[in-house]
Amino acid sequence: MNTATTPYLSLCSYNITFHLVSTSTWKPLAFPPPTKRCHSLRCRLSSRSSTAHVAVEDDLQAFLQVLPYDLREVLLNDPRRAQLLEVVLDLGRLPEARYLGEQGGQYLRSTEVLKEELEYAQDAVGEFGGDNRAGIEGTLHRISAIRSRKGEIVGLTCRVGRAVSGHIDMVHDLLAYGKSILFVGRPGVGKTTVMREIARVLSDEFHKRVVVVDTSNEIGGDGDIPHAAIGGARRMQVPEPSLQHRIMIEAVENHMPEVIIVDEIGTEAEALACRSIAERGIMLIGTAHGERLDNVLKNHTLSDLVGGLETVTLGDEEARARRSQKSVLERKAPPTFYFLIEMRERHHWVTHLTEKSVDMMLQGKSPLVEIRRRDEQFRVVIERWKTYDGDEI
Repeated sequence: MNTATTPYLSLCSYNITFHLVSTSTWKPLAFPPPTKRCHSLRCRLSSRSSTAHVAVEDDLQAFLQVLPYDLREVLLNDPRRAQLLEVVLDLGRLPEARYLGEQGGQYLRSTEVLKEELEYAQDAVGEFGGDNRAGIEGTLHRISAIRSRKGEIVGLTCRVGRAVSGHIDMVHDLLAYGKSILFVGRPGVGKTTVMREIARVLSDEFHKRVVVVDTSNEIGGDGDIPHAAIGGARRMQVPEPSLQHRIMIEAVENHMPEVIIVDEIGTEAEALACRSIAERGIMLIGTAHGERLDNVLKNHTLSDLVGGLETVTLGDEEARARRSQKSVLERKAPPTFYFLIEMRERHHWVTHLTEKSVDMMLQGKSPLVEIRRRDEQFRVVIERWKTYDGDEI
């Protein structure tokens, strides 16, 4: 087998020799069809550095300046401030803090949020965009507004933005192939954070021409100068969310990127723009709405990202051979994204080889996937040839 052109290597044989190597040289393994000689392997990968760690920069002081003074003091003295996810300020309700890994929230004081406090926060942040989002210049923090029917702000969700380095070890080996990768997962699981570090690594370590299409300034931060967390990647801002697909095509036509990074692919026009970009041989790194592969597959708007669906009528003999009905669903085109990663948690990912997984799911079978986790020493551990059964894996 030509390993230079085939990303996955099959190890189905009588004798299997396995060596631990760093992620800079390691080659990911195949998800071959089950056979009698296939063995379930567990690979512990060493970090690319001598010690595995994740470094976090959150610039919390700038974030706290948006909040009422008494809330700043409470949060500064909170031992869990490193896990602070967001602060919710709703008019006439108690202010609430929410933390990573915790259900629900915690009230920060016993008095309700006043209109003057919301106005102060609005003045501190500045103008909100058409998507009711704003940022704090020079940071990655995001402030989202809830408005009344009259257009007045009656609620704010103040989300802490963190520049995290170290997550890239979870996917560094896949980046070396230059194949497009789609990330899915529930809100708050860290998709945008991963996009940010991938932008930095592809531009600074792989020396690729990277353009980030930044619709809400979440990847590159607010302001005209992008945050240092994206390294040497260039950033194109999007004036209106509805124009994201146009800016994606403009990036390709005007700036000759080798990689395009885009967050929150959610419309048919954006899915079509992704396919057009992929057909030009450009590597795409993106996120989409949904928690699992089947969420994207069943989404009529986004299914094109994983190859799309079409109804095919089988002949009598073919239907009998498949033991299926004569009308079946099949993938109609190659997937736009070669890999799809389900981010279950920040340190628990499920990796699909998109084409194979989609085909097997459409045949009513369970695909084989890779499970990527961190161990007690924070090193990446990959379990291969695991049978995928949705939420249970």
